[in-house]
Amino acid sequence: MQKLKAIRVVFLAALFVAALSAAAFAGAQDFVLVNNTGYPIHRVNVSPASTDNWEEDILGSDILPNGKAVHVNFGAGNTQYWDINAIFGDGSSIAWFNIDLLSTHQVTLNNDGTATLE
Repeated sequence: MQKLKAIRVVFLAALFVAALSAAAFAGAQDFVLVNNTGYPIHRVNVSPASTDNWEEDILGSDILPNGKAVHVNFGAGNTQYWDINAIFGDGSSIAWFNIDLLSTHQVTLNNDGTATLE
């Protein structure tokens, strides 16, 4: 019985340390991206506004259906303004520029080409 109690304590301590580690590596720019475009998004690129090149696709092999959301994680850093590019199944795309991700925790991409920031 004592051994089982000791295993539980070690397991709970490990979970606590893992949770703290994940929080320590969260970027100040982490945000939730919501697709309200009316179409599934096949690729999303998020790049610093200061660059002319798009970063890698954050969705990988996934597709972001209309009405769904994905959490976008950054490493540690403090870059404030970012651009977001959404590419749809037919190859068309919409880009949103100079989004202040240090002041935003959710970005909703709307079907009229605007973005709602919360």
